[in-house]
Formats: sequence, C-alpha cells, structure tokens
Amino acid sequence: MARGKLRIYLGAAPGVGKTYAMLSEAHRRIERGTDCVVAFVEHHGRPRTEVMLHGLEEIARKELEYRGTTFTEMDIDAVLARRPQVAMVDELPHTNIPGSRNTKRWQDVEELLAAGIDVVSTVNIQHLESLGDVVESITGVRQQETVPDEVVRRADQIELVDMSPQALRRRMAHGNIYQPDKVDAALSNYFRPGNLTALRELALLWVADRVDEYLNAYRSEHQVSKIWGSRERIVVGLTGGPEGRTLIRRAARLAEKGAGGEVLAVYTVRSDGLTAASPKELADQRTLVEDLGGTFHQVVGDDVPVALLDFARGVNATQIVLGVSRRKSWQYVLGPGVGATVARDSGPDLDVHLITHDEAGKGRGLPVNRGARLGRSRIIWGWLVGVLGPVLLTLLLTGAAPDVGLANDMLLYLTLTVAAALLGGLLPALASAAVGSLLLNWYFTPPVHTFTIADPKNIVAIAIFVGVAVSVASVVDLAARRTHQAARLRAESEILSYLAGNVLRGETSLEALLERVRETFGMESVALLERESEVAPWTCAGSVGPRPAQCPEDADADMPVGDTMALALSGRVLPAADRRVLAAFGAQAAVVLDRRRLQSEADRAKELAEGNRIRTALLAAVSHDLRTPLAGIKASVSSLRSDDVEWSEQDRADLLEAIEEGADRLDHLVGNLLDMSRLQTGTVTPIIREIDLDEVVPMALGGVPEDSVELDIPETLPMVEVDKGLLERAVANVVENAVKYSPAGTPVLVSASAIADRVEVRVVDRGPGVPDDAKERIFEPFQRYGDAPRGAGVGLGLAVARGFTEAMHGTLTSDDTPGGGLTMVLSLRMASGGRPEQADASASVVS
Repeated sequence: MARGKLRIYLGAAPGVGKTYAMLSEAHRRIERGTDCVVAFVEHHGRPRTEVMLHGLEEIARKELEYRGTTFTEMDIDAVLARRPQVAMVDELPHTNIPGSRNTKRWQDVEELLAAGIDVVSTVNIQHLESLGDVVESITGVRQQETVPDEVVRRADQIELVDMSPQALRRRMAHGNIYQPDKVDAALSNYFRPGNLTALRELALLWVADRVDEYLNAYRSEHQVSKIWGSRERIVVGLTGGPEGRTLIRRAARLAEKGAGGEVLAVYTVRSDGLTAASPKELADQRTLVEDLGGTFHQVVGDDVPVALLDFARGVNATQIVLGVSRRKSWQYVLGPGVGATVARDSGPDLDVHLITHDEAGKGRGLPVNRGARLGRSRIIWGWLVGVLGPVLLTLLLTGAAPDVGLANDMLLYLTLTVAAALLGGLLPALASAAVGSLLLNWYFTPPVHTFTIADPKNIVAIAIFVGVAVSVASVVDLAARRTHQAARLRAESEILSYLAGNVLRGETSLEALLERVRETFGMESVALLERESEVAPWTCAGSVGPRPAQCPEDADADMPVGDTMALALSGRVLPAADRRVLAAFGAQAAVVLDRRRLQSEADRAKELAEGNRIRTALLAAVSHDLRTPLAGIKASVSSLRSDDVEWSEQDRADLLEAIEEGADRLDHLVGNLLDMSRLQTGTVTPIIREIDLDEVVPMALGGVPEDSVELDIPETLPMVEVDKGLLERAVANVVENAVKYSPAGTPVLVSASAIADRVEVRVVDRGPGVPDDAKERIFEPFQRYGDAPRGAGVGLGLAVARGFTEAMHGTLTSDDTPGGGLTMVLSLRMASGGRPEQADASASVVS
C-alpha cells in the first residue's frame, strides 16, 4: 500500500489564515471529485473559518473524559474506517487528551499516512521543536505543544501562509481572531509588531531552507553536478575610483530582480599596504553599499583577478560586476586587464558584467603598486625582451635577412633596448644594450665572428648605440620614479585630507579611525595605547582587529604620539616611507580621543546646566504652584478663626475639608519636588528585593477614587526585583496622571503580564492620547502636555516615575491605546528563577 502524502500550511502566527487556506483547499478538491473529509478542524469561534466548514463532510469527534471534564479529539478509528482519499487535520502539534491512542496529533497523522490517506494539516512556526528557545526569547512564551522538525520536513508540500504584522494586527483589532475582551491584551503582548516581524522572518527563513533542501534533493536525484545559483549573490569589484558608485548601484538593481539577492562589494589591497586608491572615495562607497543593504569587504592579494575570483567562489557568488577598464588604448599592450582576465577565468558558473561608466578609457592616473615601481610582471618582461630579444633578433637577421645593413641592424637592436627600458626600466635596458652591442660586434661588424672592429666608423656607431640605449633607459627609469613619487604623494594627500576633513567635522569615531589605519596599511590589528607617565603601565584607549598589542614593544610597528601615547600595529613590519602617514594617523587619533573626552566633559556640564534649570524651575514652582494651596489653607484657617462670623457645622466641615485637600496637595507637590531633587543629585539608592506586584500596586492607588481604576493583576505572576517604595511611588504617579486625563465614568485599567524575563505593568486610559512626537517630552521635568493640566501639579509626576523606574533597572514608556487613549508600560526585571507557568499562555496562541 502506497503511503499517503502530507501537505502542510505553515504560518508565522495565529490568525494568518492557515485553517482558512486548508478548508479552501478542501473545497477545491471536492469540486475536482476528490473524496475529502474534515477529520478535525478547530475554528476558535472565528465566523469566516466556521463558514468554510459548510458543505464539507466532518467525521464525528471522539469524546474523552479527563478530571471530570469532557473533551473531544479526532476519532482516528472513524477516519480509518471511512477511508477517504484526503483528510483535513488541523493543529498538527496538538497534544491529545490522556487516554487517547497517541500522545500527539502528528502521531495520529502518521497512522493516516501509513494507511494510504493523504493529509492536509496546519502548523505555526513557533511550534517547531528546534525553534522553541528562539521563540521564547522573542515572545516570552514557552510553547508546550511542539512537533518535531523532521515530521514537518518530511511533508511532500509545505505552503507558507504569509501576512504582514500590520495586516494581522488590523485583523486582531477588528475581532476576526480573538474575542473583543482579549484583543487589547493580545495586541499588547504576543501580537506586538516586533514579535510578529521576528516570527515572520523565522517562517520565511525556515521555508527558504526547505526550498534549498528540495533543490539539493532534485540535483542529487538527477545527478546534476553543475552549480545552480538559486539565490543571486553579486560581487562588485572596486578599484577605489569614482566609477565604484555606479557599479554598486547597478549591482543593487541586479540583486533586486531576484528574491533574496545580496550585494558584496570587494576592494583588493596589495600585500604591501598603502595604495593610490582614495580613502575618501572608498569610505563613501562603503557607506553607499551598506545603505543599499549590501556588505563591504577588503581582501589582500597581489593578483587582483585571482583574489577577486577566489572571494567570489568562496561566498558562492553567482555574478561579478566590474567596470570597463580605465586604461588607455596603448596600455593594453601590458596585459589584458582585470575585467578580461576575470571574464576568461570565471568559468560557466559565474556571470561577469562589464559596466560602462564615465571614467572608462580616461586612464588610471596613478599606479597601484608602490613596492615595485613598474610592477613585477613588467620587470620580468623587460628582462626577457632585453636579453632574449637580441638573441632572437640575431637568429632572424643572420638566417632570413643577412644583408639589411649595419645601420638598420643597429636600429632594430636599439628598438629592443627601448622596449626593454619601457617595460623593465634601467637594468634590463642596460643589459639589452650590452648584449645587443656584443651581438652587433660579433655578427654584423667586419670582421665578423670576432670582437675586433676594423672600421673606425663602426666603432662610433656602436658607441652611439650604447649611449642612446643608456640614455633612453635612464629617462624611462627616472619617469617611473617620478610617477611613483607622484602617486605616493597623491595617495598620502588624499589620506591626510580625508582624515582632516572627517575629524574636523566630527564624523569619525576612534574605532572607525583605527579601522581606517588597519585597512590602509594592511594590518591585522591596531591599538591606541596611552599611559599617565613614562613609568606608568600602558593602557588601551581603543583597538580594532584580533589580538591587539598591549604595549609598543609587542607591536610589529609603533608610532609615538607625544610622550604618553602610541599607535601600535600588528601584522607586518612597516617600511620607513610609510611612517609619515602613520604619524598623521597617530596625531588624528589623539585628536579624536581628546574630542571624545571633551564631549564627555561637555555632557557632564550639560547635566550641571540641566540641574541649574531644574533648580530654577523649582523656585518658580515654589513661587506659584505651592503658593496656591497655601493661600487656600490660609484663607480657610483665617475664616475659621474669625470672631465676627458665625459658621454653621456644614460650613466648618467644608472649610476643614478645604484645609485637608490643600495640605494633601502640598504634600504631594513637595514629595514630587523632593523626589526630583534626589534624582537630579543622584542620591536615589534603591533597595532591591523580590516582591509580588499584588503587594505594591493596590497600595499605590490610595490617592485616586475607588471607582476610577480597574485592577487586573494575576496571582500567578512571578516576583519582581524592585524597591518597594520607589515602585509604589512610580505606579502612583502614573495612575494619577492616567486618571487625571481619563474621561469621566471610564475607569483606568491597570494590568500586568510576564514577557520573557520581564514583567510589564500597563496603565491604560481612554483619554485624548499623546502624539508620537510628544511621547518622550511628557517624561521631562515640568512638562505638561498641552500646558493645560486638569488639576494641580507642576509636571513632575511622570518624570519622577521614569527616574524611579530606571533606578530599579526598569523602563517606562508610552504607547497608543487601541481605540484611543494612552498606555503607560512599566517594564520591570523578573526575579531570578521566577519564570511563570506558560501553559495557559501557549494554549491561547494556538490557531
């Protein structure tokens, strides 16, 4: 009997439409004449899902009693007896009620498949066993019902049911997933945008891996050895020239045409370090490729085409993007160029794109190799032309054209000498002149086959030949030296200009500057060391790269910066010619470090200025807000002490009540002012202990009317690590603020829940809310949204609440209340070992 086929609808979260898609598939199969039944589907009260069950044959469920309650499960015996072609089985990870034949529903499905019945089922990504820890770290909920990954991977078809987090939250807010009384809690906890985005990414990546497995299995089954680039990975070869930006943008457009395309920009540095590439241009190109979602890489290699191809094959690239060569036409005699070489050696698996640009054919301007002025390959060719060229020319002249004449013979040998000078410089040209003169004397100057010269004119001719050859070689060598010097000076000036500009504009951090040193000189690590005096030990002020040197003596190259600072480089010994640029880097590093410290001092000064502002505001508050209740108290007391007025008992009670209210207001205002002063001076020292929220939150509501707050603090919440007094004051201030702005007759909801390793207290009001641009300003001292508070206050309540919360290593943020209003979220640290039981929570998110 053939095994049945399994099809799974995979979703990122409850409510994306997996069950709906499964039932739609059932209707399509029935329309095609397939015998299809619903073995088990749970619609969770969702009307649209329930409607999809109409017209489908449902197998009666099996009733099981457990602990006095009756539950229903899929009746596997009834499904096997009915023996349909296809069975719809919802919620594959479900745990069966004790007493069922199998512990898990996926085991029931395995029985159906073994019986030759095709099964269509549903799974959420959070229920895969291998992702349990990841999902818990994201959502704070440990999934108790899981299915082994291998069960899902064995499915013949896996279809992702995708929905954006925004669309899913809208469905939730419209009541299409949970009952209205559960919507606010779900949106504030499990269905937060960050959670849904992370779960969606997990689902997409898991399915993408599954697609790769299908592809690999197919290639193995059909013995396909050729590489198939299922995901475009595009390598961009950069030279440091201005055309790099054009190449990066073109590569980004190519990557956008394929799903999951990546762009990797690569700059090849020769092993001798400093090059003529513009550091500023490279920095701009690095920023551009990162802005476009790509990555920037730097590799070391003297043979650029080989290094580029090795990198491309190492990252399994599918395409290489290069710019058309900047060489002038005559420069191609020196070699085919990087583009042509890469295209020739790339093989059939790598596509090479040569992109035209404005710099094509304008010349490189500067050589890229500073260690050998003409390049190793040119010097080798110079020696070959200078030494072997005259020998081959002699064989040609003596065998094919023996009667050309001495003058023409000398011109031909001189041509070889000039070619050797152009290619290899002075030494190959001198060797060519020497070999050529000897061969001219032996084979073509009478008497031949001797080194004797009979005619004095021939002596003069050979002497002129040697002189011209040496002169040409000297001029070419001098030009090469001058070109090298110009290239180096230009490279140095570019580096210094870039450093000065960035540091003056404050755009370079110390780590970024040290990274630039490492890249420029091709080092493994760079560290900026400093010490307080000449006898004090060295300390590291900043470093990049693995295993940085801890003192200048341990470094391969070091550069003193003043008397108490040094730049230490590890990787290779640095030539003396590079130390001038390294000194500039060291000086700039010292400037950056000083600026960072000055910035720190400026921040402290800003704090002091803020403290002065607070003190000024305190005086203003004392002179205005505190005097108002004092005036009321004084007026009431004066009235009571007046002898010329006879007060009734009701009048006396009203005056005493006014005095009490004024005193309470004064106490509250003075308390907030003192708390704010303590926060500003840093004298708040919380005593952290493990406590239950239900011991603190009810006590914090003493200052608000009884019917103005609705509490929802579960007893199963874990304990939190807080200062009881600070937490009580923080909650009291937040609740009082919510009650102040909440509409009459609409209570403020105070709820709590556990999320990952935190416990959140949420204070929800239905007031006018706060715009996004003001959500942070309301936590500043003496700030009252709209400057029109309802009731007394100096605008310190939320500032004090946030200060106390942060002192306890918590956070206080504001968010919009679904349907209108403001929600204050007080996140507190969960006590160690206090993780809550999540069984109920996990059950509530199964779809």
